[in-house]
Amino acid sequence: MKRILAAILTVCIAGLALGGCAGTPAEKTASAGTQSGAEVVSKAEGNKKLTVGFAQIGQESGWRDAETASIQFYAGQHVDTIDFKFADAQQKQENQIKAIKSFIEMGVDVIGLAPVVETGWDAVFTEAKDAGIPIVLLDRRAKVSDDLYATFIGSDFITEGQNAADELAKLLNNKGNIVELEGTVGASAANDRKKGFDDQLAAKYPDMKILASQTGDFTRAKGKEVMESFLKTYGNQINAVYAHNDDMMLGAIEAMKEAGMKPGKDIKTVSCDGVKGIFQAMVDGEANVTVECNPLLGPQFFETCQKLKDGETVEKWIKSDESVFRADTAAKDLPTRVY
Repeated sequence: MKRILAAILTVCIAGLALGGCAGTPAEKTASAGTQSGAEVVSKAEGNKKLTVGFAQIGQESGWRDAETASIQFYAGQHVDTIDFKFADAQQKQENQIKAIKSFIEMGVDVIGLAPVVETGWDAVFTEAKDAGIPIVLLDRRAKVSDDLYATFIGSDFITEGQNAADELAKLLNNKGNIVELEGTVGASAANDRKKGFDDQLAAKYPDMKILASQTGDFTRAKGKEVMESFLKTYGNQINAVYAHNDDMMLGAIEAMKEAGMKPGKDIKTVSCDGVKGIFQAMVDGEANVTVECNPLLGPQFFETCQKLKDGETVEKWIKSDESVFRADTAAKDLPTRVY
């Protein structure tokens, strides 16, 4: 079943690049990037269906596109039972808040949210609670009291940071200088991946030092820009790069190559997510390790939404299954990657 889903999602994700993963004529899914704020797709058809509104962050990375594809694909395959409304917030919290308010006015059964930052949600979450609409957090957390959301579906970002530190320690024989490309300021993934990494260095690897740490905003372009700055400032002092996502690392690899360096050799690399691009970089000898963060959460998300509509109790944290992938197996692993 997983292989079948992977194959279909590959087509679906490819479709996103051409203008979105479309559903049936009765439920046309919006192209990623064409909707913002409270602009949503699909019309409510009464309360017989599971009605879900989802406020996505945007399209900052290949990982995010894969998550969107997984959600849209599942909804598109279940149009007889799911009425799905989607909003692309274009990396802006105010747009996500507008979308949530719109979903509340529509009276959806469940609201899904991948919060762009951790804070600033209390007021709109309280509005949803007062309206009797549960909120499901997907892949990122929000700093609100537990009674304001139903569950979080996603990864253990602190463990991902710890795993990244352990992998770099192996590559550097427990000693070396590191530069760090952080994710979006205030995002739970960035906060926790940094905390896990920093705490692990402090606890286990006293001879591994972070020379500099700066946000690359989870984007390839910004990752390249920041890495260029690091190289100008620290040059040959840099032994390794830790990036909070693969897209930033791919940008950093470009910067290293343009500076005449051999990424993966002159400077070791560890990043998070597990996108196809970083697997190709490992095959090419330009990257060393990626710590997986699974974006294919569509089935878990809608199954959880249905349970909430039916009045069932769900766990406060529903974890996704993930692994660590290294360059020595990348050629074998690459053909199996969906995103």
